[in-house]
Amino acid sequence: MDSSIISVLNLAVYAIYFMLPAYLSNVTALTFGGGKPLDFNRNFRDGRRIIGDGVTIRGTLIGTLIGTCVGTIQGLISGDILQGILLGLCLGGGALLGDACGSFIKRRLNIGRGRPAPILDQLDFVVGALVLASLVVVIPLELIIVILVISVFLHLGANIFAYLLGMKDVWY
Repeated sequence: MDSSIISVLNLAVYAIYFMLPAYLSNVTALTFGGGKPLDFNRNFRDGRRIIGDGVTIRGTLIGTLIGTCVGTIQGLISGDILQGILLGLCLGGGALLGDACGSFIKRRLNIGRGRPAPILDQLDFVVGALVLASLVVVIPLELIIVILVISVFLHLGANIFAYLLGMKDVWY
């Protein structure tokens, strides 16, 4: 096999491993969310909800905790537990912050909860995670590009899978 193909595959596998705290944080927040919305049911100056019912305090806390735990495990594996904790916190919390920002944007565009916003729905949490993680580590541009591409397909694949299992009402 061509060494350049192996290099791309290695980078893709590393991208998924690097983003695990964010990916699992995002899934966990959705799975275990519910309860009081993060925006406390408040409206923005345009009269619409700030974020909406989909982003909750419980989901945000549990998701961030899971992201931090995954990062801690990765830190134990790499031998730098402090960096693992910080990176897990930034990736996990950043993913949920990005998701909340995506919801904020959707509300401003008058896109209802659960309605599709292509690309925004797939990448809001990724961008949030990468922005906060960049406070802890330098993320090479080629890794960022691979993460963005892979994340679109992983997100769509996970949503289709959840839809087929009856966990979601829509495939996107």
